[in-house]
Amino acid sequence: MPEELVGTVSDFFSRPVVAGIELHGSLKVGDKIKIKGHTTDLEFVISSMQINNQPVQEAGAGDSVGIKVPDRVRKGDAVYKITG
Repeated sequence: MPEELVGTVSDFFSRPVVAGIELHGSLKVGDKIKIKGHTTDLEFVISSMQINNQPVQEAGAGDSVGIKVPDRVRKGDAVYKITG
């Protein structure tokens, strides 16, 4: 499936399990994404997204978002939107 690089993990919080992501592209709730790094390989659908602790449905390049993730991710991991 085609993938588009849309951001980079900038932070990780274990409680709740949330990744901070600096976006280079756009994302919205319901998008399927992949987070890939040296020891990370996750694929899931975005169920919720926040900017400054406020829920949002979509975000674009330049935004810094928080997304619930199913497992640990690491700073510097690449975030891809699956577009197929």
